[in-house]
Amino acid sequence: MKRSILTLLAAISAALACVPVAAMLPAAPETPEETASPTPQQTIDDTQEAGSDARIANRIRGIFGELPAFANVEVEVQQGVVSLQGTVPAQEDIARAETIVGRIAGVVTVENAIERDVSVGSAGGLSNLQNQVDDFLALLPLMGLAIVVALVIAGVGYLIAGLTGVWHRLAPNSFLAELIASAIRFAFVVGGVVVALDMIGASALLGAVLGGAGVVGIALGFAMRDTIENYVASLMLSLRQPFRAKDWVLIDDLEGRVIRLTSRATILMTLDGNHLRIPNAQVFKAVITNFTTNPQRRFQFDLGVDADDDAQAARRLGRDTLAALDFVLDDPPAEARIIEVGDSNVVIRFLAWIDQREADWWKAQSRAIPAVKTALEEAGFGLPEPIYRLRFDPRSASLPLQNIAERQGEAPAEASASEQKRVRQITVTEADEDVRPVSEISEMVEEERRAGGSGQEKDLLDHSRPVE
Repeated sequence: MKRSILTLLAAISAALACVPVAAMLPAAPETPEETASPTPQQTIDDTQEAGSDARIANRIRGIFGELPAFANVEVEVQQGVVSLQGTVPAQEDIARAETIVGRIAGVVTVENAIERDVSVGSAGGLSNLQNQVDDFLALLPLMGLAIVVALVIAGVGYLIAGLTGVWHRLAPNSFLAELIASAIRFAFVVGGVVVALDMIGASALLGAVLGGAGVVGIALGFAMRDTIENYVASLMLSLRQPFRAKDWVLIDDLEGRVIRLTSRATILMTLDGNHLRIPNAQVFKAVITNFTTNPQRRFQFDLGVDADDDAQAARRLGRDTLAALDFVLDDPPAEARIIEVGDSNVVIRFLAWIDQREADWWKAQSRAIPAVKTALEEAGFGLPEPIYRLRFDPRSASLPLQNIAERQGEAPAEASASEQKRVRQITVTEADEDVRPVSEISEMVEEERRAGGSGQEKDLLDHSRPVE
């Protein structure tokens, strides 16, 4: 019994002798650097148990044996150092093998000499292709179902968009109705594609396609900026309806009668009978003068009377002469304004209104000017021309003035006077008195609209809606 107690005390003394002195002292507080360290440094034992290398090697071979990708990998272990050699079918399998080995207890380090097998008959070559083909063939029924679903969704969109009567009633014009129908078709087609890709598990592909489409769309937007601007302008003009067919308009400095408004351009017929095609983007931003919207239109002209005459009496006489013309409207009344005192005359501006449905603007002005001029002259008012004083210096003339006149073949003064008398005897015919509106261009426009009903682009002008 005494021997047993002594043996126990000796064992306790030996154990205490093996404990470091630092372990018996109170632990020092950890520094911030030690606290922040994520993992403690791993130490390597100074001794190794017998047979541990064989156990590690067997364990690794057992694990690799369950994984087909590591069938050709050879494992050797010496002093806890694992050497891996051989081939694997994929590049990521090399790092995967090293990760697996590093998790086994007792492994000091790994010498990874595994290479990828790039031979034709390897598991990563033809066999991998065969696996992909098999997977694709197995996916075909699901892909067929996804395509059917996409077609059904797109078909529903086309059926809804085909309700043209509904969209024409809801939209203010046919152009916007067609735009709404196109947007519905596009939305349902895209929705069908999204559902189909989600069914086959290709949502990532859809995201990549949509992202690429967005970049391409931005690039095309910059490249086709003018085309898009023109299309938007066509939409806005179809909503605003700034003019009607056959209206006489002035768009900036371009004048003519409107034939039609299409999705790309406004087509006019000039007063010379020529076709004029103006891009809608230019029309939308232009200053538009419509001479047809208001049937009442005013014309004006200036005449000058002698400075020694009574300008107020001339003004009243000219105004009364204008008001007496049968094509001049009583309301608003004709006017006459003294606007300027020139070097040798007083300039009077005469203004009068006409109804363009009854009288042509150009013809009315052409009749009014000679009527007022004749009335002023018959009343004794002078209509002087600009006076110039000419000086003839005999020293600068190489020939006498009389010889110069004879050489130029000037007619005698008596002949000039007789010619003037003959001109004054010309009578005014009934056709000259006609001021009815000119309809040649309007008839050409109407014929053009009838002839281009089906062969031309669709007219966006809507006569049922008010002009802006």
